[in-house]
Formats: sequence, structure tokens, C-alpha cells
Amino acid sequence: MLLRRIARPLFATWFVAEGVDVVRHPAPHAQELRSTLGRLPAGLLPPALDTEPSDATLRTAARVHGAALATAGLMIIGGRAPRTAALALAALTAPLVLANLPDRRAAHDREERQVRRDRLVQALTLTGAALLVAADREGRPGLAWRVGQVREARAHAHAGD
Repeated sequence: MLLRRIARPLFATWFVAEGVDVVRHPAPHAQELRSTLGRLPAGLLPPALDTEPSDATLRTAARVHGAALATAGLMIIGGRAPRTAALALAALTAPLVLANLPDRRAAHDREERQVRRDRLVQALTLTGAALLVAADREGRPGLAWRVGQVREARAHAHAGD
């Protein structure tokens, strides 16, 4: 369908652009990651990850996340396993949602709260859109229906014996 050929690449462009930006300029994203890790409740992370990570480690983590975003986005644009890539994008936006949750402990000015809320809504919207792309079977029956058909055919075959 023509709509899918247009809509999927349009959907994926943000992920590719954001991923490339993170890979090229990881420092601001690493600082955001440090801030997010600081807001997590104690004991949420495994003990090995509960230590204070270095700046290099955070930049590497940001780059890996950005590369994964760009790769999954390019897979959708190229039509390579688009449902799997969309599920990956939905999972990869979870840290973005977490990073933009309201932070009541820190005193933020009104403008910063507005920016944070807008980014949270954007991350939630992109997660929902990724889930919709992942659920699109392009008009083909799903696995559950196909398994049911095979079982029904076997039952009819055994009934005829």
C-alpha cells in the first residue's frame, strides 16, 4: 500500500536524525543520562551498575543508544524487518520517557518544566507510533490465525480418517 511506503519512512526519520546526532555529539546526551541515573531510586539498578559511571562510559552508552536508534530507523525506511525494528524503537524510547519524567526534587523554572513535559509527550507519542508500526501486518494474517488454521486443518484431516 502506498500509504505504508510513505508513512513508515516519515515516522522513522526522527529516529535516524536523533540517532545520528547522538553518535556525532554524545556529550549533552551523556549529561542527560547522568542526570537521569541520579534520579533513579536506590536499588533499582544492579549493584554492578549502581556505581558512578565515568564520562567516557556515559558517552559510549549514549553513542550505542544513538546507533541503535539510527539502525532501527534505517531498517524501517529500507523495509527490512519493519515490525521488529519498530518494536526495537519502542523499547529504545523507554529511556527517553524515563529521562523526561517530572523531577519534583530539583527546582526547575517554568520554562524548563515546559520543555521537559514537551519532550515527555514526544517520547510517549513516538513509543505509541512505534507500537502501531510493529502491530501492522500489512494486511496479512497474524501468527495466531495461521496456527489456528493449521490446527483446524489437522482436526479435519484426523476426523476424516
